[in-house]
Amino acid sequence: MKKSIILCILAIGLLTLHPSQSFSQSAEDILEKMIDAQGGRTALEKIQDTVLTGYMEMAQMGLGGSLKTYQKEPNKLRMDATVQGTVVTQTFDGEKAWMTNPMTGLAEEMPLAMSEDFGRSALGNGALLDPKTYGITYVLAGKELLKGKEYFVLSQNFSDGFKASFLIDSETYLMYKTKNTSINEIGEEVEVETVFSDYKNIEGILVAHMLVTYQDDKEFMKMEITQVEFNTGLEDKWFNLK
Repeated sequence: MKKSIILCILAIGLLTLHPSQSFSQSAEDILEKMIDAQGGRTALEKIQDTVLTGYMEMAQMGLGGSLKTYQKEPNKLRMDATVQGTVVTQTFDGEKAWMTNPMTGLAEEMPLAMSEDFGRSALGNGALLDPKTYGITYVLAGKELLKGKEYFVLSQNFSDGFKASFLIDSETYLMYKTKNTSINEIGEEVEVETVFSDYKNIEGILVAHMLVTYQDDKEFMKMEITQVEFNTGLEDKWFNLK
């Protein structure tokens, strides 16, 4: 049971991607409206780091716990998850992804596929505001109607071949859903969808406070954000587990 908990926690960091990409002209217009909707380019450029505190629930396993994430621009990420007294830390130091072994307390490098996913998740506002730097293309792929509401569909294409799509609310221009493939808790590739809701204004920036992730159409995890902090002065060493 404890091993299953650990594997599930390791999968958490691979499920949500930041919108960070370059684009065709039509997609560029939508992305600029997304930036404006979140608070504007000037406000986002001032963010050097973001700390999120919240709770997670994995309904299928009947488990829950606390989760704290630390993101430093442009590409560092740390996640500390605690479930039934087991603490697992995952980090991306800008080059490699690491995780602590709960049994030994020692840092281990993540398997390649998980490391690549975690590295993409580490991309922050710098990639959103200057996507060409990261060699990513972003193309308008049409529209989708869900429950009578229209969403723009944007296709994301990384230079390493990874692809994802984003559903953008056609009225608010806020992110509604991401779709991509990822690695589940037993190392298998799965189709992942993450739905964002309950946006709140934090220091002029709109941040989703509820995230629900599905694997192969089944709910995997629900995360509620209880606190958002910007520009806390995170040092690079915080993301280095070695």
